[in-house]
Amino acid sequence: MSIDTERKLSTVAAIRRLYPYAKPAMPWIYAGMAAAMLAALVSLAIPQVLQSLVDGPLQQGDSNEIWLPVIVVLALGVLEAIMIFLRRWFVLHPGTRIEARMRNALYDKLQRLPVAFHDRWPSGQLLSRAISDLNLIRRWFAFGLVLIVVNVVTIVVGMVVLVSINWVLGLIFFVLSIPLWVYGYVFENKYSVIARRSQDQTGDLATAVEESVHGIRVLKAFGRGKEALRKFQAQAELVRGTEIEKARAIAGIWLWLLLVPDAIFAVSLLAGVWLASIGEITVGGLVAYFATATVLRWPVESIGFLLSMTLDTRTASDRFFEVMHSENRITDPENPKTIESPQGRLVFENVHFRYEDAADGTRDLINGIDLEIEPGETMALVGLTGSGKSTITALTTRLYDVTSGSIRVDGVDIRDLTLGDLRKHLAMAFEDATLFSASVRDNVLLGRPEATEDDLKEALSVAQADFVYELPDGLDTKVGEEGMSLSGGQRQRLALARAVAAKPSVLVLDDPLSALDVDTEALVEDALRHVLASTTALIVAHRPSTVQLADRVALLEQGRVTAVGKHSDLLATSEHYRFVISSLEDEQPASVDTTAEDIEDAVSIHTGTIPIINPGRSGRSAGEGGA
Repeated sequence: MSIDTERKLSTVAAIRRLYPYAKPAMPWIYAGMAAAMLAALVSLAIPQVLQSLVDGPLQQGDSNEIWLPVIVVLALGVLEAIMIFLRRWFVLHPGTRIEARMRNALYDKLQRLPVAFHDRWPSGQLLSRAISDLNLIRRWFAFGLVLIVVNVVTIVVGMVVLVSINWVLGLIFFVLSIPLWVYGYVFENKYSVIARRSQDQTGDLATAVEESVHGIRVLKAFGRGKEALRKFQAQAELVRGTEIEKARAIAGIWLWLLLVPDAIFAVSLLAGVWLASIGEITVGGLVAYFATATVLRWPVESIGFLLSMTLDTRTASDRFFEVMHSENRITDPENPKTIESPQGRLVFENVHFRYEDAADGTRDLINGIDLEIEPGETMALVGLTGSGKSTITALTTRLYDVTSGSIRVDGVDIRDLTLGDLRKHLAMAFEDATLFSASVRDNVLLGRPEATEDDLKEALSVAQADFVYELPDGLDTKVGEEGMSLSGGQRQRLALARAVAAKPSVLVLDDPLSALDVDTEALVEDALRHVLASTTALIVAHRPSTVQLADRVALLEQGRVTAVGKHSDLLATSEHYRFVISSLEDEQPASVDTTAEDIEDAVSIHTGTIPIINPGRSGRSAGEGGA
């Protein structure tokens, strides 16, 4: 179902889609409705007792007959209070279970949706759907749904009671209530649009906050805090304006909800006095009428906020199902194949790739790649920026699917493997090392939780990540959000250790050493040679030193492999390869762990001068291990 189709659904149809998540909790919600319904009927019964009291003992002046109606009224009041308590007790926990069930389903869906989906969706929008929207849905099921049903039934029953007391007064109440229903229809059409805009703007605001928090170091480093604040204030002002528009819409319906009942009371009072004067209604009947009308006043007045709450819930439901109905094309096959004896042979056959929303006429990002990597062989991918190196690594692990052609592991198309099976055979380390708010141990063993302690130590040793043993709690130290408590080089080494610990048959490395200093890189490369001796590896190389790890090199140019061979052979035969390698050498910065004093000494040796050091280039000491 498309997003446009979802928005054309009626409010009832849109909310009805939530039933599968609410079904297990509905018996408790129905029990809450029953308790609330009984409380409402009890409240409607009290005016009838008052009528018998006024027309009986009070009119006759018999004080001995007063006590029974008084006791009945008291008993009914206590019963009403008990029913209200039971209503709240019945719906409290089921509402939270509905919210938890929906949140788990949403999180599971987000985990299974392809990377292309997350490329398009701001994280703040997803966060607002998972938190505020689901919280709103929970409150509607526990409170709004129950009261809507109970209050509508109470109004209908109350109307019947009013007509039974006196049909003229009952008709007055009904006719004068019609403007409320008309304005309620108008309000729904107007408020639903505003509510949707408000929730979307709130999601955008959450995205702005998240981006600022994650990028706080950049904002501080460039002194852009005030500009970020101005941008945030502008977005917050949009939300404020929309919320004011919502408040005005709600205030409009509240005007009618307060004005109409008062008008009904005034007209009914005049008519009631006149009817009593001509003997068409007793004083007790008049008392019962106004007591019943007073009981109905709350259900009538509640229509406004219950309607706005329902429309907010409808919008929250639309936003929830926009994610849940998002198409996931990267799924497990119906009849999956398995790799019986993993060897690690990786083959690209006429692979093409372009993004789904790419404009017609543009060339494919990957434009017909044919490449074979034998078991145990290490292949380096080299090319200028934009040639497609990182895209190839993403295709290998099915973060994206090829547009045409195929990628095979040990003769099996990776699309014929389950995602779980594929990612047991392939592991990847990204240039942008992402860690989670968990212990070092959990981060490294993310891809293979069942690994032994020896496997963990070996992976850390290969990645030259022995610094973890010096952390406050060693391997059990929590690294904090995104691992920002560690330096860049430390994060990258842990990410490399995570890939090594998975012990895959194919290891995909997207420039995993870019944040390491020269000495640490040399140690890691030396250790990797032992690992790569028995593992097929595909390495994106941005440094000439990384190329030295490879048995062969594939040269990429505009999404195509234009040359494959040994490093020395390509240097001798390919002019473009020589240009790429020379550009990589030119781009090599000073070691990230080099201090300002080291740079000063080096420059002084060559020039005999004392240079002016830019302090922004040397913010870390050598002891940080590649910050």
